[in-house]
Amino acid sequence: MKSVLPRLEISLSQIRHNAQVLSKLYGKRGISIMGVSKGVLGEPSIINAMIQGGIHSIADSRIETIEMMKNAGLSAQFVLLRTALSQAESVVQYADISLNTEMATLKRLSYYARAHNTIHQVIVMVEMGDLREGVLPGDLFRFIRQARLLSHINIVGLGCNLACYGGVKPDHKNMHELSNLVAAIEQEFQFKLEIVSGGNSANYEWFHHAEDIGRVNNLRLGESILLGREALNRTAIPGLYTQAFQLVAEVIEAKQKPSLPSGDIGQDAFGNVPRFRDRGVGQRSLVALGRQDVLTSGLRSADALEILGSSSDHIILDSNSHPLRVGDEVNFTLNYGALLAAMTSPFIKKQFVANAGYMAA
Repeated sequence: MKSVLPRLEISLSQIRHNAQVLSKLYGKRGISIMGVSKGVLGEPSIINAMIQGGIHSIADSRIETIEMMKNAGLSAQFVLLRTALSQAESVVQYADISLNTEMATLKRLSYYARAHNTIHQVIVMVEMGDLREGVLPGDLFRFIRQARLLSHINIVGLGCNLACYGGVKPDHKNMHELSNLVAAIEQEFQFKLEIVSGGNSANYEWFHHAEDIGRVNNLRLGESILLGREALNRTAIPGLYTQAFQLVAEVIEAKQKPSLPSGDIGQDAFGNVPRFRDRGVGQRSLVALGRQDVLTSGLRSADALEILGSSSDHIILDSNSHPLRVGDEVNFTLNYGALLAAMTSPFIKKQFVANAGYMAA
């Protein structure tokens, strides 16, 4: 059978295994998991593997993806990570819970929830230093007070996001502060916050070393489930598979060439002025994959081939140590950014495979 190239080979059994291990690991201390689906564009087969692994809540940043997953027949609680004012009616229709930081958006959600005869559940995100989304702690009590006046909004939790924009690490200080805010809110308004969502795949190190996890009882995990790594240092988590995804591309040129271009150097196709090191003459190979398809800086060759650079449609490899021929296949592992782009590219075919893979010790 003719190989389809480029392709992303996906092991559902490894993803299911990772979900099972993480669900048990965090569950031992009372922390539930939302499986984040945005890294795989909500692909139903992958999300079903998460659900089979014991994850009952699926979170995505795009309501269109949640609608697609529900229409595919997936059975889970769906959480919207990013709420836009213009999409409020769709949010009420398709998301069970949404994360919010703006009163104008909550008012619009309440309006449409009333129109659809439902109560919409909300997790309020609080700013804990990473400077992405979040209500400032000093404004939180006023925000909660106003939100509780909305007839068709039910605040079910408090959450925060770290290590995504500012790179701020989840640690004892900010997790303790989040727990204190939860206790203060509950005391002030006399209601219980059911969900305290303390972060994402970057929280593994904090969790691993924390003697007391406080009120945190939920994490939103994407990278850890899909790639078996925590998101601060990209360290493999013991017992998880780290290569559930393999990107395979075709060699379309393999020639002996000099390592230095000839002629005056200007900007490349992306506005950069490239610099080159003289390596002498050697084999350089081109594969049919480029920046239009994937974040090439997030790829690593499984055969230790060095990526010299890339353009829109090509990746250039130093293949001296592993000579290639036209038509050969080259395998790459991916980081989270590369996976996100590869799953989004219409030019990369997705293929489900059964393989043993590599498990972190």
